[in-house]
Amino acid sequence: MKPLIPSHREKKRYLLLEGENLKKNVPESIKEFTGILGLSEASPVWIKDNILSVNRRSLDKVKASFAVFKEKIDVKKVSGTLKSLM
Repeated sequence: MKPLIPSHREKKRYLLLEGENLKKNVPESIKEFTGILGLSEASPVWIKDNILSVNRRSLDKVKASFAVFKEKIDVKKVSGTLKSLM
């Protein structure tokens, strides 16, 4: 199977997060706000303990889900590359 060409790959954004129990609270907040379909569209992937990778098109929905969630989840920085995030 051939790899995807760059124009067909999913564009990612990296979020630097701050809060408690992030591994548990982040998927729960996205699922609560956008549902199962929104969670699958966002396709969150943990890079490190506080760095999350999400789909570029669902970035606004993910940030909104953090804003309305009962526990505090802060987005400190959003970047297109990991190098500029650090």
